[in-house]
Amino acid sequence: MNEPLDFAAMATGLGGGLALFLYGMRKMADALKTVAGTGLKDVLARLTTNRFTGALSGAVITAVMQSSSVTTVMVVGFVSAGLMTFTQSVGVIMGANIGSTVTAQIIAFNIAEYSLALIAIGFPIELLVRSRRVRYYGIVMMGMGLLFFGMDMMGDAMAPLRSHEPFIAFMQETQAPWLGILAGFAFTAVVQSSAATAGLVIVLSTQGLLTLEQGIALLLGANIGTCVTAGLSAIGRPREAVKAAVVHVVFNVVGVLLVVWFIPPFADLVRSVSPGAPELSEAARRAAEVPRQIANAHTIFNVGSTLLLIGFAGRLAALVDRIVPRPKTTGSSEGAAVYLDRVYLDQPAVALDRVRLELGRMAVLVGRMLDRALPTALAGSESELRALSEKDRSIDELHGAVVEYLGQLSKRELVDPLPRRLQEYFGVANYLENAGDTVAKGLVSLGHRRLAAEVAFDAATTATLERLAQSTARSFAQTIEAFERRDLKLAKQVVESRAPMSRRANEAHGELVRLAADGEKKSIATYRLAVEHVDELKQIDTLARRIAAAILDAHAADGRSPAAEAVGDN
Repeated sequence: MNEPLDFAAMATGLGGGLALFLYGMRKMADALKTVAGTGLKDVLARLTTNRFTGALSGAVITAVMQSSSVTTVMVVGFVSAGLMTFTQSVGVIMGANIGSTVTAQIIAFNIAEYSLALIAIGFPIELLVRSRRVRYYGIVMMGMGLLFFGMDMMGDAMAPLRSHEPFIAFMQETQAPWLGILAGFAFTAVVQSSAATAGLVIVLSTQGLLTLEQGIALLLGANIGTCVTAGLSAIGRPREAVKAAVVHVVFNVVGVLLVVWFIPPFADLVRSVSPGAPELSEAARRAAEVPRQIANAHTIFNVGSTLLLIGFAGRLAALVDRIVPRPKTTGSSEGAAVYLDRVYLDQPAVALDRVRLELGRMAVLVGRMLDRALPTALAGSESELRALSEKDRSIDELHGAVVEYLGQLSKRELVDPLPRRLQEYFGVANYLENAGDTVAKGLVSLGHRRLAAEVAFDAATTATLERLAQSTARSFAQTIEAFERRDLKLAKQVVESRAPMSRRANEAHGELVRLAADGEKKSIATYRLAVEHVDELKQIDTLARRIAAAILDAHAADGRSPAAEAVGDN
């Protein structure tokens, strides 16, 4: 006769264990994401030359990060930045499904007996160690300990069901695969973690409450349910994020449809390649074998579906590109941010890449202002001067968006070299904005004074100022190239150009002295305006060298600023 079950105690144990499991996984994934994010981003950039290496990189990154969503965010960033084609990204997303099975393989080892030891070691490391990177490794250990401790709690809570005849009868009557798929989908959609579903399935199988066939059906449902997370995260996001989510949905649904009709033979295949324990009793053998079989089924299914469908990655990419609507073009100003989106803030390395792209746009706007600055200041009309000044509004708007985004990013946990990169981008944004202000408030103001004083520059004066402006433009162009290409050698050349620029400015001053030689009032006014043009151009050149110095300082191993000393003022 069955003893009555204490459902309150079971619910408490199951809920508490699941909470610890999810919290431990989240802590572990967040720490790994922070520590390994920059390096793995570089790996992803290098290993996506074709769909197969893309799938391999997606699997490796997801296995390390314990989160396919992080991999997807990286992919979206690379695609929208033009560093990866959308077809290549499909391979990475497929590979991410393989990487997500590593969690189930780890869970199947069931090292719950070491969970408290992992927590006991990880917590003091997080609390006491000064090195931020080492602290995160302590968080990884503690997260893993909480994960297995939560699993142990869930197992203990569910243990009474092993001998509860009504529950056993219910499980025997619910063998239909679609019921398991529906249950796996619903649970995963609620907890938004396929790894949590896999962990719960393995816990139930450890207690002998699930057969392999039932576990496979639940995992198939989890594969579809995890698409809900991707879909929700893509709402209101850039089109690349929406396309990545659609690829995830289509790939997972097609994979499930290909296997759902063959669950029994698939289960037999999994049993044939999984280790057995024939020396144990029937109940003990099932508790020992089925968890590993379920983990293997999860891996085999995702590897098999990836190998089967990766050949159609190009067609899948084309299909998704057609069905995902393109956003309607709006009349937004050129100063509106294009690359900045909050979805990237959870992956700081990717978010900083987005800022770099936005700063590249900002540099283009400043460059356009510089191209028109001197001709407009020397000979432009009132309306042309106003139009040039108006361009600074777009630069100011974009500067505000970049600084606000960097401010949000600075609140995230950052490890080297990201803090230095963040500081560099703050500096670059400010110097670019200052360059725009120098044109708008300096050179444009000189143009207005020229018109008011009815000054006309002669050909010799114009040529002198144009030579200096060309030198300034060359320094600015080299600086932006060094920033975009991370070219430290070129940045150093710009920083070291202070002396040549000072010499050219002094030569320009000497050439302009002749204008005041005859002592006429108009000649003196022309001379003064021309000298002030030289000073404004020198200021722009100084800002260019400060950007170059910021690039060098961001790569200084000791955190000092040797480049700043070489900048100075002309």
